[in-house]
Amino acid sequence: MNIRKDDTVLVIAGKDKGKKGKVRFAFPDKKRILVEGVNFIKKHSKAKGAAKQAGIIDREATIPASNVMLLCSKCNHPARVGFRSLADGRKVRFCRACGEVID
Repeated sequence: MNIRKDDTVLVIAGKDKGKKGKVRFAFPDKKRILVEGVNFIKKHSKAKGAAKQAGIIDREATIPASNVMLLCSKCNHPARVGFRSLADGRKVRFCRACGEVID
């Protein structure tokens, strides 16, 4: 999966299409991510003593990683991501639009 935590992404599909946000969590085994301010759901919760309030809570849910594109920090466009090896042997991500190294 080419999206990681703390990346800035643009949602390209779904009900929140066009929104930008920062990735809070990535779940590579499920190929899903949690983006700030995107895909709010309503969760019904029971009261659990005095600590937890009962009612309907708005919270963020995960979205498929295929529904977002990484925003390149240099060209500020949504870009496809490629991988290349540097001379020192590190494997890094790069923007396919401008060729800039992302990592």
